[in-house]
Amino acid sequence: MFNSDFNSLVEVMQVFSTEEKCIEHLEELYWQGVPISPFVEGSKVYKCKNGKYKCKDSGKYFDVKTGSMFAGTKVSLQQWFCAIYLVINHKKGVSSAQLGRDLNISQKTAWYMLNRIRKCFGIENYNKLDDVVEADEAFYGGLNKNRHKNKKIPHSQGRACVDKTPVLGLLQRGGKLTAIVTKNTSKESLQPVIRKYVKPQTIFITDDWKGYRNMPEYNHCVVKNYKEKIYDHTIHTNNIESAWKIMKNSLRDMYNSVSKKYLQMYVDEFVFRFNTREMKSGIRFNYLLLNSNIRTKYKDLIHV
Repeated sequence: MFNSDFNSLVEVMQVFSTEEKCIEHLEELYWQGVPISPFVEGSKVYKCKNGKYKCKDSGKYFDVKTGSMFAGTKVSLQQWFCAIYLVINHKKGVSSAQLGRDLNISQKTAWYMLNRIRKCFGIENYNKLDDVVEADEAFYGGLNKNRHKNKKIPHSQGRACVDKTPVLGLLQRGGKLTAIVTKNTSKESLQPVIRKYVKPQTIFITDDWKGYRNMPEYNHCVVKNYKEKIYDHTIHTNNIESAWKIMKNSLRDMYNSVSKKYLQMYVDEFVFRFNTREMKSGIRFNYLLLNSNIRTKYKDLIHV
């Protein structure tokens, strides 16, 4: 079952038709069929009733959901598996209102499930990059010119972050994307992130924004104006700009608004789909399940 490929939601529902089948699948993914105590490594484990196990050394009970995104949930694993499949395979994501209708649960429960899932998407972000890396910033918050005149904010044009939140994108050509929400676009905000995720001696391609200047550890190439007579067609940021286009369309078309405090979670969701876009649906589904050992409580989400 581990290597099953699911090409549709119908197939997911057929393969995981009962709660027991979902539990068996998780046990095979997490433990390869041999239960492991989450409390004491190497402790002997006793099998109990109703899918429960007991850790000999700690005396505590647990099941396959303990310590994962499914811990303490009252929603069935069938609904969880359907939610995960929908979120990772819809190119623009799924809103909590839509997911609630699809799974016949409340919008509040769907929102909680979505954010638990988003907390696990970080496994594909925060990558170390090298070779040839393109960098660019995207801004979330809407255009000032589209606002009512009573809601327009002065001095908010260009890279000003008065009313917008910047996201720094670093894309290795032929490789992965790393995207980080930053406070602003000054060199004090951008350069520490760049140095953390881009290895020295990398060919680093950006526009001529001053926030990228004075980084001698990189082979820094600046995109030239198309009107200049001498133009190197390999020096461009077309790839990262294309990625931003997809992300902006997703945020604009699928969600009415995204709070600044949750923006990094939505960025992680986009990066996960972008970096795993060539994976088959079933492999990507199991990949996320294998990395779902992140317990997120409701209070942790509302107090981000």
